[in-house]
Amino acid sequence: MQLLTATDWQDYELIDSGNFEKLERFGDYYLARPEPQALWDKALSEQEWKRMAHAHFIKERNNPDKGTWQLRPGIKEQWYIGYRYKEMNLKFRLGFTSFRHVGLFPEQAVNWNYLYDAFSGSAPGSKSMLNLFAYTGGATLAARAAGASVVHVDSVKQVVYWAGQNAEANNLDGIRWIVDDAMKFSRREVNRGNVYDAIMLDPPPYGRGPKGEKWILEDNLNEMMKSCRDILAPDNGRLILNVYAIGFSSMLVYSLGATLFPNAKQIDYGELYESDKHDRRLSRGIYLRILT
Repeated sequence: MQLLTATDWQDYELIDSGNFEKLERFGDYYLARPEPQALWDKALSEQEWKRMAHAHFIKERNNPDKGTWQLRPGIKEQWYIGYRYKEMNLKFRLGFTSFRHVGLFPEQAVNWNYLYDAFSGSAPGSKSMLNLFAYTGGATLAARAAGASVVHVDSVKQVVYWAGQNAEANNLDGIRWIVDDAMKFSRREVNRGNVYDAIMLDPPPYGRGPKGEKWILEDNLNEMMKSCRDILAPDNGRLILNVYAIGFSSMLVYSLGATLFPNAKQIDYGELYESDKHDRRLSRGIYLRILT
């Protein structure tokens, strides 16, 4: 088991955390938003948070998953930040959403690096990746920047469009964009006999497909992983699973991976985390990496 944290960011940092909130810098903007795992007290005072934050997310009283952003005058609704790793230099468009997200999960940079290293050196287009629950496309951009062909699948049309804007900002073309339910798509790929050199799987705890298909992580993850197993290259294929769900453990995803891939060459697992400026660590999810 390993603990991984992203160390190559220049345009992002976690400033403080506590009292179920976190204060972060994305480029030139400091944002305060909810964080259910920050159980401890804040290191900085409330006055310091108010002084620093350009935007503060306020939860709805009857729906804690939604809310509104309070912005200082003059703050743009959309802006860009960059990320650099080796020869990979990516640009991401950010924006304020009603679900407290801004279009990027910075902890996922460790997986972008992993994919970039895996595909670098291969002939352009000779390797392929399937990105499921792909959101705004961080892993898609990293794999494509390394020369892999990518199929990008998400059930929300707006975020697929957002991912396309990110690809355009990075002058990356040749990506196949698909709005579909991830489970249905992966099952069809099994029936079609398609095989990928890598699969990135980043499912939410719960969600809905474009036609109302229900996704519940604990009910559906085993079946989803079986479909991924059947379309992953049997030799030197790479599966990366990321899970952010309070109550799941890294041992759980390890056991799931070891059961489905008993002959894997390598299985790595553990937690992703971020450290604030006061050395408190926030868990940002559980990861599993399998090399067939």
